[in-house]
Amino acid sequence: MSRLGKQPVQIPAHVEVVCADGIIKVTGPKGELTRTLSDEIIVAITDGVATVSMAKDTKTARALWGTYAAHLRNMIEGVTNGFKKILEIEGVGYKADAQGTKIKLMVGFSHPVELLAPKGVEVTNEKNVITISGTDKEAVGQFAADIRGVKKPEPYKGKGIRYRGEYIIRKQGKKGVS
Repeated sequence: MSRLGKQPVQIPAHVEVVCADGIIKVTGPKGELTRTLSDEIIVAITDGVATVSMAKDTKTARALWGTYAAHLRNMIEGVTNGFKKILEIEGVGYKADAQGTKIKLMVGFSHPVELLAPKGVEVTNEKNVITISGTDKEAVGQFAADIRGVKKPEPYKGKGIRYRGEYIIRKQGKKGVS
C-alpha cells in the first residue's frame, strides 16, 4: 500500500484541477500542465481535495498509485511556485552564454556546445551561475542534468559543471618520486 497515494492532495484556491478522459489538467497563476493518466489510476476531485486511487488492485496499479499522487502534487506546486535548479561552472576559461531558449557552453572543448531548452523552461546566466526555471519539475530537472552532463565535475581539480551545493570528493593525484 502506498503511503503517498493514501494521503489526499490539497488543491489551493487559485489552482484548478480537471480530470477527464484519462488526462489530468492543472491550471494556476504560472501556467498550465497536463499529464496522461494510466487506465489503472483514478483521480477524484471534491471540495478542493483530490484523491488518487486504484481502479483494480494489481501489482502495476500499486506501483503507479503513489507515483501519480506525487506527480499531481508536483504539478500543483509547479503552477503555483514553479521549480528552479542552479548550476555553477568552475574552471579557467569555462563560461556559459544564455540567449533566449538556447544556452552556449564553452567548457574546454575545441567547440562551443549549444543546447536548446525544452518548451516551458527558462535559462538565465550570470558569470559562472546558470539558473534553470519552469513549471514542470521533470523538464527542469532533466534539462539541468543535460547541462551538467556536458562537463561533469572532475575529482582532481573540481573543474566542470555542478549543482549548487553539490560536494565533489577530491582525489589526491600523483605524488612526486623522492
